[in-house]
Amino acid sequence: MKYIEEFQDPLLAERLLEDIHATVTRPWALMEVCGGQTHSIIRHGIDQLLPEEVELIHGPGCPVCVTPLELIDKALEIASRPEVIFCSFGDMLRVPGTGRDLFQVRSEGGDVRVVYSPLDALTLARENPDREVVFFGIGFETTAPPNAMAVHQAARLGLRNFSLLVSHVRVPPAIEAIMRSPDCRVRAFLAAGHVCSVMGTEEYPALAERHEVPIVVTGFEPLDILEGVRRAVRQLEAGRHTVENAYPRAVVAQGNPAARAMLDEVFSTTDRGWRGIGVIPDSGWRLAPRYREYDAEHRFSVEGITTREPAACRSGEVLQGLLKPHECEAFGTTCTPRTPLGATMVSSEGACAAYYLYRRLGGTTDAPLEASIR
Repeated sequence: MKYIEEFQDPLLAERLLEDIHATVTRPWALMEVCGGQTHSIIRHGIDQLLPEEVELIHGPGCPVCVTPLELIDKALEIASRPEVIFCSFGDMLRVPGTGRDLFQVRSEGGDVRVVYSPLDALTLARENPDREVVFFGIGFETTAPPNAMAVHQAARLGLRNFSLLVSHVRVPPAIEAIMRSPDCRVRAFLAAGHVCSVMGTEEYPALAERHEVPIVVTGFEPLDILEGVRRAVRQLEAGRHTVENAYPRAVVAQGNPAARAMLDEVFSTTDRGWRGIGVIPDSGWRLAPRYREYDAEHRFSVEGITTREPAACRSGEVLQGLLKPHECEAFGTTCTPRTPLGATMVSSEGACAAYYLYRRLGGTTDAPLEASIR
């Protein structure tokens, strides 16, 4: 683990913090668009170690959290059918739909299974030819290639009892929507390193230029995030707005050509609803026409779904960076990981879950730097 520990070195973190403190002269709001980065920031207290002029805003970076309620309810409907084996990653089982979740469907007799790869679901389809196997494909550009590969493999093998319930979203259109919002306070972005490891960085320069906003591709360890903040602040103070790659050990400009080719073959872009935000144009993927028979929404004709968000849940404001989790009246009281009102409390990448897990109930901490980073 030496390589990871080097990116948690408190002495190097202190130097980066000193540089940020010496550079900043006015208030700047930076947004991370990755739930993994949000959890790292809160776990290590990075936001509390930065100068008060630098505010970190948590964006819609959790794919579980932004999966629209309508699609959750469609998943519940499909999973309830006796002929279906419904497969999902574990995070999705506790995400509340309108009135219930996938755990409840399983308790009522639905065959809902946690898998660790879409290829596990493909194996189930081969082993159970008399059952319909559905995999809930969610995520940003990071998880889309293996899901695309599963569909490609199903077609190659002639498996007709496998389908994908698709809820894939794309980061650049979300940044566009955030910057076009009249309530936007964001002056720079920390872009998600794992997304860029797949897609590269070529979509970002136009965004940076159009909105005059620095975009720094950033990793997930404390030093990664501090270096991303340092570069963003330096650009802001100098009046620049370019794309910088602060995560070169994983990201190259062109991304992963094989993964991108698989995405281009299996998916096509589409408008996509984001839970708590609404529809963002061209922000998602759907199965391309040649693979439509593997689309679970098409196969099971789940239509006429009526959705209802809990009135007390303010996760939409959290996802837009308009509200910190502890500022919600339900946080930690009527909304907890055991009794979540929204997906941001139950997902392992949700901002509300991070604040609850690390007891960020408001206020500041006086923890020393080394304890915070470690």
